[in-house]
Amino acid sequence: MAFYDVFLNHISTRNIRGDVFGGVTAAVVALPMALAFGVASGAGAAAGLWGAVIIGLMASLFGGTPTLISEPTGPMTVVFTAVILSFTSQIPDRGTALAMAFTVVVLAGVFQILFGFFRLGRYITMMPYTVISGFMSGIGVILVILQLAPFLGQDSPSGGVIGTLSNLPELAKGIQLHELGLAVITLLILWFTPEQLKRFCPPQLLALVIGTVLSLTVFGDVGLRPIGPFTAEFPTFQAPTFSLDQIRLMVVNGAVLGMLGCIDALLTSVVADSLTRTEHDSNKELIGQGLGNVMSGLFGGLPGAGATMGTVVNIQAGGRSALSGIVRALILMLVILLAAPLASRIPLAVLAGIALKVGFDIIDWSFLKRAHHLSIKAACITYGVIALTVLVDLIWAVFIGVFVANVLTIERMTALQSKGVKTISTTDDDVELPEQEQVLLDQASGRLLLFQLTGPMIFGVAKTISREHNAIDDCEAVLFDLSEVSHLGVTASLALENAIKEAIEVGRAVYLVVLSGSTRNRLEKLKLLDLLPDHHVSEDREEILRRAVGELPVLQEV
Repeated sequence: MAFYDVFLNHISTRNIRGDVFGGVTAAVVALPMALAFGVASGAGAAAGLWGAVIIGLMASLFGGTPTLISEPTGPMTVVFTAVILSFTSQIPDRGTALAMAFTVVVLAGVFQILFGFFRLGRYITMMPYTVISGFMSGIGVILVILQLAPFLGQDSPSGGVIGTLSNLPELAKGIQLHELGLAVITLLILWFTPEQLKRFCPPQLLALVIGTVLSLTVFGDVGLRPIGPFTAEFPTFQAPTFSLDQIRLMVVNGAVLGMLGCIDALLTSVVADSLTRTEHDSNKELIGQGLGNVMSGLFGGLPGAGATMGTVVNIQAGGRSALSGIVRALILMLVILLAAPLASRIPLAVLAGIALKVGFDIIDWSFLKRAHHLSIKAACITYGVIALTVLVDLIWAVFIGVFVANVLTIERMTALQSKGVKTISTTDDDVELPEQEQVLLDQASGRLLLFQLTGPMIFGVAKTISREHNAIDDCEAVLFDLSEVSHLGVTASLALENAIKEAIEVGRAVYLVVLSGSTRNRLEKLKLLDLLPDHHVSEDREEILRRAVGELPVLQEV
């Protein structure tokens, strides 16, 4: 039981019928997608199919979301395609380049396992939505652009996105009308399949079957390009291949691919939770995803993550435990081993149409249409991340997007928290104090200044603390009130320390109100309390006010 709870996913036999039906349905949806992603990546149809089998099986066995269906996804395929293009452009031997690309998949899995082991699951998705939306939309745009050449019936030009865009005039001149027509038919099926029919047959499978039948009948004499033959056998082990010249690039790409897989999987896990009213284990899920990608990379499969479409279909068909994902993986394996000759005749134009539709679906149209209405800054971040993702680099897109979004957030938070820094000399100022404390403050007649801090004090507030303290003119004593500070950051602590030291240097009596807890602990570690007499520090603001006011005449006489 302990082994089951700690290492295995929730595999149950209480809902065998629903899990089997969910697994079969998810397998039907996964087949055309795995083929399309395998071909689109450049690694081949077999890589897509075995990636769907291996990742799906491992994540179902060792993950933390019972109903999650894991397989190659659009975002993971786009990043992996970029990895392949990067290596093939620098390494003449394609076999070596592919081996290094699959090693990156292994590294991505290792990163995911580490993220899960160190319990970082809950932090992975703590990213501004503007950045997630822009990044995912950018990936969708990349997938659409990369499918333009096969959609028009031609081989993809070298150079990835930029190469395709720069060769658009040549691609337009060389359009193969029959392949274009078949690709358009595929898109029409995907977009306009009636809802009643979708309940019984996924549009992707329908498009795959109809497109293949048309290629063998109506277009049988025009020489449409098929997937091509691939072996109907179990994949062979591929030892990780490293190159000292490329090791840095491999590690960085592995980290990016792993992080993207974590985000993709955990966001889908949240969707699964909302549909099943359960709660997944994020850290365990990351370990399961990592094991899946490690094994997939070792056996020449595409990287993958939790797939929203497959997961929703599985749940709607009755899947409630990880048994559904296991059934799905086994069915896909049988299809590969038994139906490879049939799959090899599927036209590339059909798969291009399917992948193109996936690219359109990845783009966050809903948010993009409203972003500029919600916030001009949010819209600029989103569109900027899209542009950087498509035209520059995936890593820099996320880095710059997160950096800018966080800077703007800190700016807003600082403006709000700065309102919690007040200097009060009399109750005529903007302050809310109990009546007795107001009386005491008025008795001081402006000779005692109440320096009040409230709420969380992060580093952005340090400038406000310094500014308010520098604005102090004539007073004989200062009472720093930290009784309502929920968090005192290091930078704000140092700003407070400077304010207290400067007050002491000019001969002002300094008093401090601070409660026991994290704020007081921070001040003690800074040895700030050592600067003040013990009777000048208290947890009771009224008590310290009374003492400060009582000592004023003595200070005045001196």
